[in-house]
Amino acid sequence: MPLYQAVLFDVDGTLIHSSPGILETMKFTFQAMGKDITGLDLSRYLGPPLRTSFAEHFNNAEDVEKAVSIYRERYHTHGQFRCSLYPNVKKMLTVLKENGILLYTATSKPQEVVIPILQHFQIADLFEYIGGASVDASLDNKTAVMKHVLSRKELQNKKILMIGDRKEDLIGAVNCKLDAVGILYGYGSKKELQEFNPVFYAKDCLSLSEWILNSNL
Repeated sequence: MPLYQAVLFDVDGTLIHSSPGILETMKFTFQAMGKDITGLDLSRYLGPPLRTSFAEHFNNAEDVEKAVSIYRERYHTHGQFRCSLYPNVKKMLTVLKENGILLYTATSKPQEVVIPILQHFQIADLFEYIGGASVDASLDNKTAVMKHVLSRKELQNKKILMIGDRKEDLIGAVNCKLDAVGILYGYGSKKELQEFNPVFYAKDCLSLSEWILNSNL
């Protein structure tokens, strides 16, 4: 039997290559807010919560919320489906589920945003629960989302693994006292992840599923 009985997956940069839609929407939002983005590396905002990202550029909460609202409206109409599954994601999820491992998401995307995307790619039904952020600020960082998912009754006393590509994912794992896998094919880097001591670095989905299934060795 595998060591881990359940797995929490980040979405952006872990299951879905979503940067085209996110980056276009970020650019649109900053321009709508009158922010000059010349020389700004927008890729740094692939993963962190929106409010955290916009708070770096806008000094008051009202402007941050305005930016979040502009982003979400634009993303819904233009960016949501400008994405693709990483190679072998569906195969990985299917084989893990077939081996009795419970699958969940823990993403900074709001549930109402991420669920249609996973349905679009026909992988939503592979998850026991699709955990995401709230539209308001009540559930708005990775640790909070993870704790929300981990509170589910069926996960009590289970050995659980967190999988993600950015430091926020691994910080959440540390805060929730979970082992974590660092994804190297997403938007982060080994340098970003290594200080949080992931138990494995995954170069692709097939090596990840193989490692999980053999984690009892």
